[in-house]
Amino acid sequence: MLQRIQTVYIIIAILAVVGLYIVFPEFVNEEGRIDLNRETPWVLGFLVGSVLLGILAIINFKNRKRQFVLNRLNIILNFVLLGVFVYRSLMVSGETSVSEKGIGMLLPIISIVFLVLANKAIKRDEDLVKSVDRLR
Repeated sequence: MLQRIQTVYIIIAILAVVGLYIVFPEFVNEEGRIDLNRETPWVLGFLVGSVLLGILAIINFKNRKRQFVLNRLNIILNFVLLGVFVYRSLMVSGETSVSEKGIGMLLPIISIVFLVLANKAIKRDEDLVKSVDRLR
């Protein structure tokens, strides 16, 4: 399980999402009211959902097709989360807080990249098993 490279990629993607929870900035609107922070229920739901999908993908290491599908769902969830962050950061006014918004929006991209690498490794394993089955 842990010796497979896709498991390492999925663990790195999970760590990126956990890092996003730790580093996530608060988006404050013009009135000084917090629009979006890490305790917002649907943002927290996306973050927890992404971590749970990653853990489920690691647990399903024997079923490569299910692992592939779970990673695809996790990629979609991270794209939605990235879209929410980009939308909210564009709605926040002011030029001084741009540098504070940057790292929080990079981490879903890092997670997506490692999930894509994990899916490529799963596909390579699946092709290897199919080629061995043809030889029998």
